[in-house]
Amino acid sequence: RRAKELLAESQAELFKEGLEHNPNIEVGIMVEVPSAVWLAPRLAREVDFFSIGTNDLIQYLLAADRNNPKVAHLYEALHPAVISAIAEVVNVARAADKEVCLCGEMASDPLATLLLVGMGLDELSLSPLFIPVVRKVIREVDYQTARLISRETLQMASVQEIKGYLVERYRDLGLINLVEMYR
Repeated sequence: RRAKELLAESQAELFKEGLEHNPNIEVGIMVEVPSAVWLAPRLAREVDFFSIGTNDLIQYLLAADRNNPKVAHLYEALHPAVISAIAEVVNVARAADKEVCLCGEMASDPLATLLLVGMGLDELSLSPLFIPVVRKVIREVDYQTARLISRETLQMASVQEIKGYLVERYRDLGLINLVEMYR
């Protein structure tokens, strides 16, 4: 709210000075901590869009610093808590008619692509190196199949179960070679 107040003040100053500016700047939120996931319905009333920052969200959800060798093995993007949190934010955004995008290393993981697309994300922000493979995965599979993969994955209880399922689905779809190229 304070950021929006400061933005309004700046726009008023620009208007008063007769300077050209965009009076309709969209304001969004980075969802990077569990509290933002839990408060997403309230935050949706305050923002124009959501962006999910997976690197920090995973770290804080799983209490696992990926840069700490003692706990880095616990940092796992395909953990059920992580995918459930992402799905929750997407569902809240959809219900509020807000766009939602995802950034971080998870967006660059081809194995996660169909799961993320199936959740209904509007945009993935990823490393340029991974754009060709992620684009190919998206173009090769219809949205209904991605939705089914997402729904089934969200019911699973372990990282091993989720990874095994996704690998099998990619194999069935003839896409496993794309995943293996980048792993």
